[in-house]
Amino acid sequence: MSKTTKETLILIGMFIIAILLWDTVVIYPIKIFVVMLHEISHGLMAELMGGDIVKIEINHMIGGSCTTAHPPGFWPAFMIASAGYIGSLILGAIIFLTAARTNYIKFLAGVIGVGSLIITYYVIKSGELFGILFCAGFTLFMFASIKYLPLNILQFLLKFIGLTSCLYVILDIKSDLISRTGIGSDADQIAQMTGIPSITIGILWLVIAIVVVYYMLKKSVAKGKSY
Repeated sequence: MSKTTKETLILIGMFIIAILLWDTVVIYPIKIFVVMLHEISHGLMAELMGGDIVKIEINHMIGGSCTTAHPPGFWPAFMIASAGYIGSLILGAIIFLTAARTNYIKFLAGVIGVGSLIITYYVIKSGELFGILFCAGFTLFMFASIKYLPLNILQFLLKFIGLTSCLYVILDIKSDLISRTGIGSDADQIAQMTGIPSITIGILWLVIAIVVVYYMLKKSVAKGKSY
């Protein structure tokens, strides 16, 4: 069996595992992790726009919010509102490809741990107990995994987290931005700013997400390895 075939079968296995366990406690922490990625993406864009992150909330209903202070005007507001889904998608793809295509497995786990710790700081400022406990616990788990998990298990875990994160972004876009509108989503905010229907924005983001995931998976099974 060739290396490409083996990696393809592993990807198929990950898809099957994710689908079978989608509504179980196994996938639940990854869904919350995607919320963390989503909210910190809003926050990072606010920082890039010359603003600040005020606080982040993460709740047990797989939802959250990021309160920011940013300069007035259309462009900062538009970029910050757009950053959530696209940012979490890109971060998930980076996690997956770094785990799949490089040898920096423990370094990647450490970076995720540090990122989770930073998010924990902003969640503490919100005072939201579930979010504080989850983010702090996830941070500890990532640091502990570096020391205690075998490298191949850690690599599989990070690939699974990255892949499932991307899948969840796609499903979340369909659910919140296309199947339902007018619920106060990021797309609804952009629709109010631009006059473009939120469902159109949701469809555009969905197309972008599918294209990103397609090329991510294609790159992951390509011959050779990056370092």
